[in-house]
Amino acid sequence: MPAIPAPHYLAVANLFSLSWTALRTAVAQLPDEDFTRPSGCTGRLVRDLVCHLIIDAQDVLTTLVTPAETEPTRDAVTYWDIAETPPTGDDPLDALTVRLTAAYEEPRLLKFHLDDVGSAAELAGPGLRVSTRDEVLTAGDYLSAYVLEWTLHHLDLVAHLPGMAGPPAQGLARSRETLAKIARTTFPASLSDKDALLVGTGVGHR
Repeated sequence: MPAIPAPHYLAVANLFSLSWTALRTAVAQLPDEDFTRPSGCTGRLVRDLVCHLIIDAQDVLTTLVTPAETEPTRDAVTYWDIAETPPTGDDPLDALTVRLTAAYEEPRLLKFHLDDVGSAAELAGPGLRVSTRDEVLTAGDYLSAYVLEWTLHHLDLVAHLPGMAGPPAQGLARSRETLAKIARTTFPASLSDKDALLVGTGVGHR
């Protein structure tokens, strides 16, 4: 008889799914002309960001089918490495992303591939340990880390598209908590969750 997932894991898995679904829905609703607009990521157009999301989704799929037998070495907070300087947009991976984006030629192909890969991202069992980047995490911590990833990239996606819906409130709140722990700081209560994330990461830093 299969084990019943712990309530905490179910909450994390549901939030991961909510954040990821909202981001994919936003991409699916973009008109073609918006793909050539700038995103909130330095040096990336919206189409480049969507291509990056496809790569992210593939990483998630790979990780969730790469079980580990050793004890976890990271959690949802320590999963993230803090760079000493903000990205410049000149990283070789950025250039590769641009070339991959060009290969898609049409926005509808980007939408199709993102939805295809995203729909296949099945959630792993709560007790599973997974391996990525030579580190080990529980599946719950890995999914929790990606709530932050999806939320920040959702903000990037709509940064210059005022008519588009932003990330879910629950994802914004959880991401604020995670970022505060990563930065070892407390954001002023006067800041909204969205503004706290923008201040904490720096506009255009991703």
